[in-house]
Amino acid sequence: MKHKKLNKIFRYAILISFVTFFALYLSQSTGYFEYRNSKKVALTNQQIQKFEKDIKEGKNIDIEDYINTNNKSYQNKISKAGLTISNLTEKAIHKIIDGSFKLLSDLVGE
Repeated sequence: MKHKKLNKIFRYAILISFVTFFALYLSQSTGYFEYRNSKKVALTNQQIQKFEKDIKEGKNIDIEDYINTNNKSYQNKISKAGLTISNLTEKAIHKIIDGSFKLLSDLVGE
């Protein structure tokens, strides 16, 4: 019974790995990442041209006008709760590990 369950878990892990690999391979082969990067470069070139034009026209220059900042906050109550739980879990695990090593060092007698 236990062997069948492990076999089933192994099959799902292999399937998930294959699907992930296929998705990444497909996105790379279609040039999706290069396309996204070229869009960023084009935007940067547009901002440089705008900057140069403003200098020629003698306008006041402010860096915020030329930097594309996309500072959207995607936090909501669920994500804040998840972050809090994650931080609490990290602290608890850290204390457990520190306590375990302290206990081991006390047992060894160092």
